[in-house]
Amino acid sequence: MDSFSTDTVRSGMVALVGPPNAGKSTLLNTLLGQKISIVTPKPQTTRNRILGVVNGADYQIVLVDTPGLHASTGLLNREMDRVARESLKGMDAVLFMVDAAALPTAATTERLSREYGGYFAEIDGPTIVLLNKIDLLDHRRVLPIIEVFSHIHPFQAIIPVSARTGDGTQRLIDELLTVLPIGYRYFPEDSLTDASERFLAAEIIREKVFLLTGQEIPYSSAVLIDSFEEDDVRGRVTIHATIFLERASQKPIVIGKGGAKLKQIGMAARKDIEELLASRVSLHLWVKIRKHWTRDGQFLKQLGF
Repeated sequence: MDSFSTDTVRSGMVALVGPPNAGKSTLLNTLLGQKISIVTPKPQTTRNRILGVVNGADYQIVLVDTPGLHASTGLLNREMDRVARESLKGMDAVLFMVDAAALPTAATTERLSREYGGYFAEIDGPTIVLLNKIDLLDHRRVLPIIEVFSHIHPFQAIIPVSARTGDGTQRLIDELLTVLPIGYRYFPEDSLTDASERFLAAEIIREKVFLLTGQEIPYSSAVLIDSFEEDDVRGRVTIHATIFLERASQKPIVIGKGGAKLKQIGMAARKDIEELLASRVSLHLWVKIRKHWTRDGQFLKQLGF
């Protein structure tokens, strides 16, 4: 790691919040230029806070990706909502992201403002609204959406962006630099995240479960790393991990006929973990049943809640 610079720069903590499936994790990865936050088409993929460090010559923006804000039912969902709500306070700025392509009318936007008005009231710092997925939107629809949001809350700015293509992200950074304080970098300049490699490996495995299984399986699955051993001589990392499910009937679905589905999950995860670690990886997966783990407070603590 590089040593910390003693030069002062624009630096601060910035929460990235919004409803599920708005594209928050995609934006974080785009700004970092590397994938550290898992992404799937399914809502509520992100469960924990993921911290990403965006470095520039004269700034450091510490972005905190959060679970989607949503009505909470069940202990796991309540914990996810708590994590997101806690990120609204004590930040130097807040980015509130919405899927603009899912707001076809001003009335839809107004309903969203009523739904999330309580969250805006909890924010105690400058807030920027990000209208995401403008690459999927007729630009003539953008101005009416901006007009509606301008009457909801005294936002610092309302910026159309595309997290997928990067369109609008430079304007976002420029806007953040007008509100972040002068100070020292929180992390060395070569840092991308404070998340451990074990955590990121578990997240990658969970992403593949989300992508390669359907119905209720993704939301009933959790991943814990049992062991993570680095062999510098052989240039290999050996990982043993367990995929937990809530019901016995789900196990044969994840394993598949002759173990085919579990093998598919493992191969896809291993490829991404090797890219993350820049090392060969030997990945061993097991599937176990832990009934009602989404309601088990002790198990949720093991998952980082």
